[in-house]
Amino acid sequence: MLAAGLLLWVAGCGRRESNLAPAPSSSQSVAPAPVVTLERTACFGRCPVYTLSASAAGEVRFEGKAHTRVLGPATARVPQAKVDSLLYELDRAGYFSFANLYTSAAPACGRYATDSPSAITSVTLRGKTKRIVHDYGCGSAPGALVVLERRIDELLDSGRWTGR
Repeated sequence: MLAAGLLLWVAGCGRRESNLAPAPSSSQSVAPAPVVTLERTACFGRCPVYTLSASAAGEVRFEGKAHTRVLGPATARVPQAKVDSLLYELDRAGYFSFANLYTSAAPACGRYATDSPSAITSVTLRGKTKRIVHDYGCGSAPGALVVLERRIDELLDSGRWTGR
């Protein structure tokens, strides 16, 4: 009788183990790599803090971190042609020729004012990727960079999540 009870107990343990959640399947979809990203950082006031990205196929991902209408992740789609147009605009405006850093210690910064937010962008086009950290306190950052950062927001419609 004791042997039968022990056998049932061992068999029951084996069944519990089989009820564990399965390991993720390799066939689960993985989000496509972004070709454009924009991250806006905190400032001394109530600047919206978020990350926005788009894949080449038009999958848009947003994550609101502070001072946005939507906090946390959200997704949407835009036409692939809109992403292509944005990439063309970024390339044509000279995005890949800008400095990588416009921060207080960087030579490209120029005159510096504190307590400003930053915009961190990255663009992948024709196999090359460029990332720019742009502290808005830097007086010598190109005006075209500010325009391009706004265009990313506009074309990917971050306003639906930021409320701005």
